[in-house]
Order: sequence, then C-alpha cells, then structure tokens
Amino acid sequence: MTKIRAAIKGIHAWAPEYVLTNKELEKMVDTTDEWIMTRTGIKERHILKGEGKGTSDIGTEAVKGLLKKTNTNPDDIDLVICATVTPDMVYPATANIISDKVGIKNAFSFDINAACSGFLYSLVTASQFIETGKYKKVIVVGADKMSSVVDYTDRTTCVLFGDAGGAVLLEPSEDENGIIDSRLYTDGSGRVHLHQKAGGSVRPASHETVDNKEHFVYQEGQPVFKFAVTRMADVSVEIMERNNLKSEDISWLVPHQANMRIIDATARRMGLEKEKVMINIERYGNTTNGTIPMCLHEWQDQLKKGDNLVLAAFGGGFTWGAIYLKWAFDGKAVAK
Repeated sequence: MTKIRAAIKGIHAWAPEYVLTNKELEKMVDTTDEWIMTRTGIKERHILKGEGKGTSDIGTEAVKGLLKKTNTNPDDIDLVICATVTPDMVYPATANIISDKVGIKNAFSFDINAACSGFLYSLVTASQFIETGKYKKVIVVGADKMSSVVDYTDRTTCVLFGDAGGAVLLEPSEDENGIIDSRLYTDGSGRVHLHQKAGGSVRPASHETVDNKEHFVYQEGQPVFKFAVTRMADVSVEIMERNNLKSEDISWLVPHQANMRIIDATARRMGLEKEKVMINIERYGNTTNGTIPMCLHEWQDQLKKGDNLVLAAFGGGFTWGAIYLKWAFDGKAVAK
C-alpha cells in the first residue's frame, strides 16, 4: 500500500499595513539603524494597530486569502491548527476564533505553542491526520501579534519583532510530493533564557507583575543566539543526512527569520549559496510563527512542483526542528 503523504496545496500570508522603521525606533529608544541592521538584519517591521485587534485578525486574513486562492469551501475543512504565542486570550484557542470568523463550521480546532518553532510543530501534527487517512483538508495557521508582548522601552527586544501571519492548506498527495521527513526537538532547560515571566499559573497577572513589566518578552540574547546558531544548523544538516540530500539537491532553505547571522550560519552548514535561501527579515523582522509561511507566500511564484525544501526553526523553550518536503504545485499557476 502506498504511503499517504500530506502536501501543501495552497499558501497565503498577511501583514498589517502600518510599518515601524528603524528610524522611528531611534526616536523611541537608544538605538540606531546601523546598530539594528548590523546585529539583526532588520530594517522595518509591520505592526497591527486598532482597538480590539489581535492575532485572530491576522490569522483570519491569511485563511480568507487561502480559501479564496484554493477555491475551498469552509464547510469542507476538517481541522484548523493555529501556531501562536500571542493568543487573543488564554482561552478559547485562537484557532477557534479564526474558524468562527471565516465560517469554518465542520472542523475542530486548537492552538499549539512551541514559540518560534510552532509552525513546524503544527505542520508535523497536522500531517499525521492526513497520513492516517482520517482527514482530507487541514489548515495550519502561523500568526503572532508580537507587538502586544514587546516592551518598547527595551532596546534589546523591541527592535526584533513584528506582527504577521500565514496559512497553508494540507491535503493528501496524489504523487511522491509532500512532507517527507521531520525532526523536532525540545530542551526545557533553555526556558530560563527566553520566556514571559508573568501571566501563567506560576505567576498570575497582578498589579505588581504589570508594574514590573513582566508580561513582555524576556530574553538573554547571547545564550539564545549561541544555542540557536548551533541547533538550527545541526537539525538542518541532520534532515539532509537522513534523506541522503546533498546541497545541490535542495531547491530552497526556508529558515525562521529571527536573526540574519543565524540564517547565514545555517545556510553555510548546509553548503547552500544565498540564492537558495528565503530571506525577508529586513522587511518584517521576527514575526515568530508567521516567518516561515510569510516566506513561502512571498516566494510562491518561484516554487515548482517537486522542489526540495527544508524548513528550519528555533524558538523559546528551547524548541527547534526541521522539515523536508517536496513542493506539490507550480506557484506561477496560482493567482495571488
């Protein structure tokens, strides 16, 4: 019996209209465009403005575009998974809210929180439902409103993050294309270096936690950077070796867009020239779960059926992983 593979059959992404530039940040905190660009590669980032706007609004725009682009009826969707670290609220799941906003009524839905690796974790989870033959149409959303958890008086973190998201449609593959292999890892000891101090059950929200700014991103830059450089490169090379892939076999590396130096280090370890690496960090910054689908969306026209892609990410937790997949459709044939 031929193995059923889960294939990405559609991709769409969305970013808010407002753009926060490095020049604007220079007026807010003690930093410069040169300092930010040298250390991160980020020039600008998109920010979601408006009262009552949250991650579900980003995800909703992405899913609406995906359904239209793939000519898919919301009633035919079996499952929706949303990867996010900035849910609209603690509960219900943001995936539930997105489903309601786009009219998906016959599916169950839930969120996955694996920090910046969440989109990969969600893709792998979703693929299991396709591979078992249980479901035919699954949507995976990666979206975050990082501006809601960023302290814009902290120059070490506020320059890094932006708001955006994307969504993919997974369906059974009719051929050898689709998700071939994946490797996901966790090291919980890394949580001390990258986390949100308050807002959970250990330290619930209080007047004190708000005054102490404990509901924002807390990151120790150097330990996170060193771990990310090593682990993201290691897992990308591992996925190549497991599948007997050489650098010339890979059409594209799709890396999480956290830091330009981390992306460069991963590409070098894989033996890939920059022309094979999807990079848009300069225009969006780190949108956490939105980075990889944003790249796939922007490079869709250049993707050809059968292309070998390696998706790689690293995030708080620590979490990291890589996916090897064969692209399942010709991007130029799909209208934006």
